[in-house]
Amino acid sequence: MKKLVVNKKYDGKKIVNFLLGEFNNLKQSSIYKALRKKDIIVNDKRINENIVVHTGDLITIYITDEQLYGMQIKLDIVYEDENILIVNKPAGIAVTESTLNEQTLYMLVRDYCKMAMPCHRLDRNTCGLVIFAKNGTSREIIMEKFRLREIDKYYVCIVYGMPYENEKRLQAYLFKDNKKSTVYISDIPKPGYLTIITQYKLLSCNKEKNISLLEIKLETGRTHQIRAHLAHIGYPIIGDGKYGVNKINKNFNAKAQYLTSYKMIFNFKTDAGILNYLNGKEFSISFENYTKLLLD
Repeated sequence: MKKLVVNKKYDGKKIVNFLLGEFNNLKQSSIYKALRKKDIIVNDKRINENIVVHTGDLITIYITDEQLYGMQIKLDIVYEDENILIVNKPAGIAVTESTLNEQTLYMLVRDYCKMAMPCHRLDRNTCGLVIFAKNGTSREIIMEKFRLREIDKYYVCIVYGMPYENEKRLQAYLFKDNKKSTVYISDIPKPGYLTIITQYKLLSCNKEKNISLLEIKLETGRTHQIRAHLAHIGYPIIGDGKYGVNKINKNFNAKAQYLTSYKMIFNFKTDAGILNYLNGKEFSISFENYTKLLLD
């Protein structure tokens, strides 16, 4: 069951057009079936016709998530205790809010544990580990530990090209353009640009394909940092539709970007209160599909 409020954009429009506009994967046939079954309610009244809706109308629909969002995602829990939950996020789903009316990781986690709250985010098309807190105290601690860089985050990615150096600590400056939903990288300080530090380590490469598997460790966590920083130095991530190269992505038939948050290490240097027991613990997930692309 979902509740929606009609905004000005759909004032005077048919309810079918409203629902199609709100849910990109919803089919007309599913809406008309719901109308026949009177599974759509407008302002507390069940309807069975394609009526006109107006600004402020409250719409309640009884249509499955699979029909609304086009996929049914299973929650992949990597670790859980009384205070935190670590989930493996799939690519193609936002952690929290989305500009589209679609399923988010937060919604999935809340269905499993109503008290869970996200402690950080990943880009929509980046998969991997996300920490949720089960209580306010744990969330404050985890967010503080991220701020103090006492939780080490490691990523793996496949880039086009082969770095000359096997390991390097990169420093640059990043500007976020909120209107264009993109970031820009500069090698020199500029007004409005924030410092970014990205470490990489070459794990393996395929000279014939001219691609490399890198491990990334973030010292700063800015929006799109890894993707934009690597593209800036000439090693775009395979499958990245924003900072990558479309021709290269097509050559590798990449449907999603090859970037995964695969490992976290709790490396507390200051007191962590009720979460002190996590100090020294490491959590990771497999990235076998990356090795397959590299070797095939």
